[in-house]
Amino acid sequence: MKDHIKIIGWLYIAMGVLGILGAFVAFAIIVGGGLISGDQTAIRITTIVALVIGGFVILVSIPGILAGIGLLSFKPWSRILAIILALLNLPGFPVGTVLGIYSLWVLLDSESSQLFV
Repeated sequence: MKDHIKIIGWLYIAMGVLGILGAFVAFAIIVGGGLISGDQTAIRITTIVALVIGGFVILVSIPGILAGIGLLSFKPWSRILAIILALLNLPGFPVGTVLGIYSLWVLLDSESSQLFV
């Protein structure tokens, strides 16, 4: 189970990093759309929208990175955080569902819970 936990840790880190990169790309696209228009009102509105969307995506991505880092070092709090994130990932078909099911299968196993003592 140790290998499965490490795989889950790296998957959560990778998903978090991809989320942060996606936030920056979305920010650039949204702000770029406002800049292309040349209208000052559009630039202000798109900048605010980009900050809100990008900030939200970054805020949602950080717990996954933290859980992944904690899982790699078998911290007890990371198991709980990863279980919560796995439950929240289940509706995100198909990648979130697969990651959620795999995480729950590994982290709720009795052998796995003994590794986090």
